[in-house]
Amino acid sequence: MQELAPGVFVETTTRGSNPGVIVTDVGVIVVDTPQVPAEAKALRAEIARLTGDKPILYVINTDHHRGHILGNQWFKPAPVIAHDVAWAHMKGYSENFKQRVIDSFKKEPHIQAQFADLEIVPPTLTFSKRLYLFHGGREVRILWIGGHTPATSIVWLPVELILFTGDAVWVDQHPYMAQANSKEWLEGLTYIRKLDAQYIVPGHGPVCDREATERISEYIRHMRSRVRSLYRAGKSKQETANMLVGELLGWFPIPPDRKSKIESQIKSGIGRVWTEIQHDESDES
Repeated sequence: MQELAPGVFVETTTRGSNPGVIVTDVGVIVVDTPQVPAEAKALRAEIARLTGDKPILYVINTDHHRGHILGNQWFKPAPVIAHDVAWAHMKGYSENFKQRVIDSFKKEPHIQAQFADLEIVPPTLTFSKRLYLFHGGREVRILWIGGHTPATSIVWLPVELILFTGDAVWVDQHPYMAQANSKEWLEGLTYIRKLDAQYIVPGHGPVCDREATERISEYIRHMRSRVRSLYRAGKSKQETANMLVGELLGWFPIPPDRKSKIESQIKSGIGRVWTEIQHDESDES
């Protein structure tokens, strides 16, 4: 793990998201949990080693997507904190959801086998706008910003000037936008920059600063502008996606083995923005 300030760590090598670890005088607060069980167990063991086996006080999930929540079970009995909307989704995760998780690793049977006892641990503490924790000499602010999902939240340490953004920020990667509100996302990124954090821990990619958030803002603004132009030209959602996916593909590096998946992801984002633009244009008419 990388130590950003005394007792504040990030792990950027796990699958699904970048978990954070905040050590207080009385225990540990974890921000998001690894989705692969072996990685979640390894993180818990490393926390125990670093802290002399201090208790886990809380787990904070920055949204309800699997990359942030599947490891919750390995940090029990710590209560999970997340936005109200994240709770609404997670409490409904059924056996079908669990099977989809397992199926997603069919090309990696060694990982797939680790999910034999998958348990979804939903939040027991929720909030709508903000929640402040004052624990063991730390001030931890959990702030809703939306954008990436209706539940997306950030975790701000105002004394240490460290910000965990969850999937509000992606560095050098195409963002997942299938549940996004792109206008809200841009507003959230502006808010993130105003905090002027010394370190920003993105949901995906290396630790960065506020300047690194500009690229994703540019990407979302460009997508909105191009989708709006094509919508006004009478193009359907499918036509718009087909026309723009190639144009957007080159914005961020893509591993060759993930090209088709990223193309599908971009199309989903374009479709989401097209629906937003349709709604906005209807309201103006």
